[in-house]
Amino acid sequence: MTLSFEHTPVLLDETLEYLNPRQDGIYIDGTLGGAGHSIEILKRIVPGGMLVGIDQDPNATGASKKRLEAYKDNVIIIRGNFRDLKEIANENGFKKVDGVLLDIGVSSHQLDEGERGFSYMNDGPLDMRMDTDSGHDASYIVNNSEERELVRILRDYGEEKWAARIARFIIEERKKGEIDTTFKLVNIVKKAIPAAARREGGHPAKRTFQALRIAVNDELGALEQAVVSAAEILKPGGRLVVITFHSLEDRIVKTLFNNMERPCTCPPQLPVCVCGKEPILRVLTKKPVTAGEEELSVNTRAKSAKLRAAERVSSKRG
Repeated sequence: MTLSFEHTPVLLDETLEYLNPRQDGIYIDGTLGGAGHSIEILKRIVPGGMLVGIDQDPNATGASKKRLEAYKDNVIIIRGNFRDLKEIANENGFKKVDGVLLDIGVSSHQLDEGERGFSYMNDGPLDMRMDTDSGHDASYIVNNSEERELVRILRDYGEEKWAARIARFIIEERKKGEIDTTFKLVNIVKKAIPAAARREGGHPAKRTFQALRIAVNDELGALEQAVVSAAEILKPGGRLVVITFHSLEDRIVKTLFNNMERPCTCPPQLPVCVCGKEPILRVLTKKPVTAGEEELSVNTRAKSAKLRAAERVSSKRG
């Protein structure tokens, strides 16, 4: 049975402005979710346009098929990982597309469903897999990783300054029994972080849960691959819009955009470029676009959202 998968799309007006969907165009929503962005894109590209919606969560694809029923002739919904969007597009007959949207991160639905294990606010199995049929879950990582690997995950993916202490407490606690629920992990994190530090910066387990979620789903690797693939399949003038929710993701997108806008590797003292590397993208957002006060008043999830956009440029050789 498909569960309810409601989702309020963040930065919707800004997304539509930068993606600039036009009638009869071909677009990819690489993170379909509850289809909040997709339905608005579809309204602007019918009757002749096509949208390919991709999501690895079967609840998302099932709910979106129902929500987008009125546009069934204009939408193809695929269960898959957005890192494979180029292959998915090609398999469905689209070599080039007019726009790609990537809205990164965990959905409100996934957080609300305790049995998915994403939330430190709801008790449930320590899972965190976006694709419920994929490999190791968060419980496996917590119960089987060496201490130094746990430290690396918490430090690099969660930017957790208490990473070493939390990892040490996890190692000690798992000697007593398996850490297999979200609240078991939350309690360990609370014990590990000193009381004074727990009173600052929101929920003490927030960064630990973020780090594990990223590790379980290889989110940063998938994001990097998706951004590069999206740029490759854009038509000249096609737009790529990426929405991120924490600094690690935003840093990756910013770096990739800058590298594809200025790919030249020639020494700066050379009067002309001799490396032959041509720009692929033109960055449209020199600084990330963030939500305004009106949106923040009705959607707290938008607080950490950052949007970056770029446009595919024509090859000089073409």
